[in-house]
Amino acid sequence: MGASSELIKKKYNRISKIYDVMDRMIKEEWREDLLESVHGTVLEVGVGTGANLEYYPNNVDLIGIDFSPGMLKYAEKKAADHSFRSVRLKEMDVQQLAFPDNTFDYIVSTCVFCSVYDPVRGMKEMRRVCKPNGKILFLEHMRSENPVVGKIMDVINPLTVSLWGANINRRTVENILKAGLKIDEQKYLAGTIVRLLITNPNKS
Repeated sequence: MGASSELIKKKYNRISKIYDVMDRMIKEEWREDLLESVHGTVLEVGVGTGANLEYYPNNVDLIGIDFSPGMLKYAEKKAADHSFRSVRLKEMDVQQLAFPDNTFDYIVSTCVFCSVYDPVRGMKEMRRVCKPNGKILFLEHMRSENPVVGKIMDVINPLTVSLWGANINRRTVENILKAGLKIDEQKYLAGTIVRLLITNPNKS
């Protein structure tokens, strides 16, 4: 892991105690919509404190990864409290996934790619470990397409990066396409800032 990734990791370890409060911007119905149809072998990258765990169907074989041990500590507590059927939590960086090619039926990302040092590299890793007929699901916030709001986000971004390592002006749709993924569906949840995207690994 590079020096910049290590710095971001330290920031997320520090804010892990209050992250659930910060994460309330993501509505329950958005998580339900994202996860209701997943099945088979599932990887959640950037599982964080485990906010998504209770929304997964009972029939999934779930692995959740995060590069922050501080965040994983809270995810482990949620998993134990809810007695999740099959969930394994691992400390791992999405930029370097320790899984073979074509492993997962579904891969899930919720508010992750604002803080990944090299987002395209991370998405390419997700593409690599996703089965050819699998799906990669994103629930992400990104730079607004409104010119004025986008500029404001650009101005504020250095502050958010300094405080907790999150880039609020990432052009996530562009990064998804750069990674070689194909967008099947895109839902706008909060203007153009928060979106749900269903993609496929485009391996055919």
